[in-house]
Amino acid sequence: MWQVSVRSLCRASCRAWQRRLPGPGPAPAAPRSRSPAWSPGTAPAQGLSSMAPSVRLSPAARSLFDEPLAIAVQGLGPRQQVTLRTSLRDETGELFQASARYQAGDDGQLDLARCPALPGGSFCGLEPMGLLWALQPQKPFWRLVKRDVQSPFLLELEVLEGHGERPGRLLAQAQHERAFLRDGVRRVPVREGRIRATLFLPPGNGPFPGIIDLYGTGGGLPEYRACLLANHGFAVLALAFYSYEDLPKGMKEFHLEYFEEAVNYMLQHTQVKGPGIGLLGHSKGGDLCISMASFLKGITATALINGSVANVGAVLRYKDITIPPLGINPKRIKVGKSGIADIIDVLNNPLEGPDQQSLIPLEKAECCFLFIVGQDDHNWKSEFFAVEGSKRLQAHGKEKPEIVCYPGAGHYIEPPFFPMCAASMHLLFGKPVMWGGEPKAHCEAQIDAWQQIQAFFRKHLTGKPSGTSSKL
Repeated sequence: MWQVSVRSLCRASCRAWQRRLPGPGPAPAAPRSRSPAWSPGTAPAQGLSSMAPSVRLSPAARSLFDEPLAIAVQGLGPRQQVTLRTSLRDETGELFQASARYQAGDDGQLDLARCPALPGGSFCGLEPMGLLWALQPQKPFWRLVKRDVQSPFLLELEVLEGHGERPGRLLAQAQHERAFLRDGVRRVPVREGRIRATLFLPPGNGPFPGIIDLYGTGGGLPEYRACLLANHGFAVLALAFYSYEDLPKGMKEFHLEYFEEAVNYMLQHTQVKGPGIGLLGHSKGGDLCISMASFLKGITATALINGSVANVGAVLRYKDITIPPLGINPKRIKVGKSGIADIIDVLNNPLEGPDQQSLIPLEKAECCFLFIVGQDDHNWKSEFFAVEGSKRLQAHGKEKPEIVCYPGAGHYIEPPFFPMCAASMHLLFGKPVMWGGEPKAHCEAQIDAWQQIQAFFRKHLTGKPSGTSSKL
């Protein structure tokens, strides 16, 4: 019953989102200085007449990456069969593509918000955003990330004739920019003391509710989630903690004093609303957030995306306290015929024997917790960690955390419309590993989780009530 409830709530949220999807506006006239084949937002194929098929997008030329994009085609023949294909290249030049088969209506119109995709493509059924969330890399084990948030991704959409295995004649095409920085959001590199970070501030004078954002074992300084979150009114510090500039190159041990500097930086910033801040962490970033909340002052709310309540992967030190990493057993790695490793059973049980020393004393935290859980996470047992964290908090008289579970969602629960990454290289294991997830369910989870995270932080950092209902 529990899983059914979660699934129905997630689907209800996504249906509500589909009702909010804007209808494609009228096709704007192409600028004279551009070839009609590459006009932003809408274009017939080059050389065709003005009555040729054309693509209508809303917004027409540019949208934020976490916002829906309405797609329609006009000028087709009655009940004409076409294939729609999207393409996107990341900043390394790697190509991501998705395609779907459609049939126009009797009036020659095709609106993806009303017309279901037919079997035979990357997805089928009524999926207005399927051509974005179903994008898959042509290079195996490659994940879509955004390295420079100041430039958009360029999405190309083609309308091809027929449903053949090989692409048919090009009927129309369009380009659209998927941006990360909303107009007016300020990006501020931070190099104060030991801190290596980027602060994103919403437009206006503030102060704004403040959040520190941590990613996982990939290292570096990913900014795209922090940037997208700042678009919604939060002051967000994307914080690097290893493998960036002069920070340690490897993940051997972490000193919580470094993270304490970042917390104090946010608490003292004139644009950050007090008295406390929020923490958002995914994977290894999740257990670091729990450690910060457990030992540091000034934390009001902590949200974890597939995080652990045990310290994982590196020794953690704070003053005279040392927490060893949870033990692993590489013999429990399962490698299939594809060569992809399943590492879900590699970690030891933190409730048994000496591995209990790796448990983070989250009962010391003076904040509220939100656990976002992908129930098909194959990196580790996220649901187990969330449930054990809840038990431990309640056993010590603390408030029960919010736990939102998503059936069919894998490890990399990203902001909305990032395509699901089923498998990629794991830096610690040195081989491709499966992350889990089913594309459609994972997409729905990302849409809902993004709303849950924002509502959680608004409630606890600003005192405004939550506007969502998918909380268990």
